[in-house]
Amino acid sequence: MRAISTTIAAGTLVFFMCTQVWAADAGHTSEAMEHAGKAQAHGEMGHAKESLEHAKDSLAHAKAARDDHAASHKHMDEAIKHLDEAIKHAEMGHGAESAKHSEEAMKHMRESGH
Repeated sequence: MRAISTTIAAGTLVFFMCTQVWAADAGHTSEAMEHAGKAQAHGEMGHAKESLEHAKDSLAHAKAARDDHAASHKHMDEAIKHLDEAIKHAEMGHGAESAKHSEEAMKHMRESGH
């Protein structure tokens, strides 16, 4: 009887410890999407400098989210490619083109399942 209660207690502890890991994974994707959305909005307004900063922040979070789950690599890799393009176009002062790539990045982040 004591072994059963110990197993249940240990299992419960492991469950609650894992929920923090899952929350952290979702946090990177949420942060990446939030920054990509801001990059898109600033790009559409012609604010290339602000779009660049948010695209860079989104890229950092997207890479962290990609590294957290192997199954979502395909979509996060695509999101990262689009964020790289968003950064490149924002650096050239092409806000509208940067916004398009930020939008595509967000689509792939949503499809990643994080």
